[in-house]
Amino acid sequence: MRIRLDIAYDGTHFRGWARQPGLRTVQGTLEAALARILAGNPTLVVAGRTDAGVHSTGQVAHLDLDEAQRARLEQGRRTPADPVSALAGRVRGVLGAYPDVTVTRTSLAPEGFDARFSAVWRRYTYRIADEVSGYDPLQRERTTSVRARLDVDAMDAAARSLIGLHDFAAYCKPREEATTIRTLLEFDWHRAADGAVVANVRADAFCHSMVRALVGACVAVGEGRLDPSDVVALRDEGVRTSAFKVLAARGLVLSEVGYPTDELLAARAEQTRARRTRE
Repeated sequence: MRIRLDIAYDGTHFRGWARQPGLRTVQGTLEAALARILAGNPTLVVAGRTDAGVHSTGQVAHLDLDEAQRARLEQGRRTPADPVSALAGRVRGVLGAYPDVTVTRTSLAPEGFDARFSAVWRRYTYRIADEVSGYDPLQRERTTSVRARLDVDAMDAAARSLIGLHDFAAYCKPREEATTIRTLLEFDWHRAADGAVVANVRADAFCHSMVRALVGACVAVGEGRLDPSDVVALRDEGVRTSAFKVLAARGLVLSEVGYPTDELLAARAEQTRARRTRE
C-alpha cells in the first residue's frame, strides 16, 4: 500500500527536510510520528528536499506500508471507514498542539505514483520586505528584509527574460556529476496587498540554491546594481559570480508540486529515473 501525504511546515527551526543523525529535520519528525502509529521504520519519499530554513505549504511525499503496518492502520475498535484518510489526523494528534509541521491530507496513491519521480514541476514563492512595505515583526520568519526601495517592474522584466530551457550553472551551487540544465516555466514578481515584494518561480526541477540565487540577482536589479539584461548575460557565462547575493532561506516557500494525470504517473516516473541515472 502506497499513501500520498500532503505536508506543510515552518522551516525556521528545522535543519532542512532530509533526516540527519542528531539534527531536527522535517523528515525525521514526521517519520517518528508515523512510527508511533504504524510501528516499524516508516520512510518518506519526498517531491523536493528543502534546505534548512525553507518553508512549505505544498510539499508532497509518499509512504509504502508493509503488511504489518497496513494491519496496524486498519485495526482497532475506533478505526474509521477510511483509515488512509484518517491517518493525517492521527499524525496531527501525535505532533500535538501548534506544531511547526503538519500533514494536511493523506490519500491512497494512484497506481504508478511516485512523489519524487512522477512530479512534472515545482513552484516556489519568495517574499521580501523593502522600504516601501516596511518591516512586519509578525511576518519575520517568512520574509527577507532588504534595505532599499525595490523597482518591481525592473525585477519582473529581468525574471521573465530567464524563462525557458537553459543551463543555469551561474545560478546553482555545483554538485558533482549533476546537470544544471533546467526548464524555467514561470518567473515573475509583484507587490502584494500588504506591500511585500513576492516572486513566483516554477520549473521542472531546481538545482541546489537555484531559487535563492535567481531571487538575489533580481533584487540586485531592483536595487539598481544590475540592469535587467545582465541576468541573461550572467546566465550565459555559465559560472558562479559575486555580482549578486544568494538570499536567505527564510523568505522561500515550496508552495505546490505538479503531477500529470493518473494514467501518466508511472511513465513520468520511469522517464525521470532514466534521466537522473544518465546525469
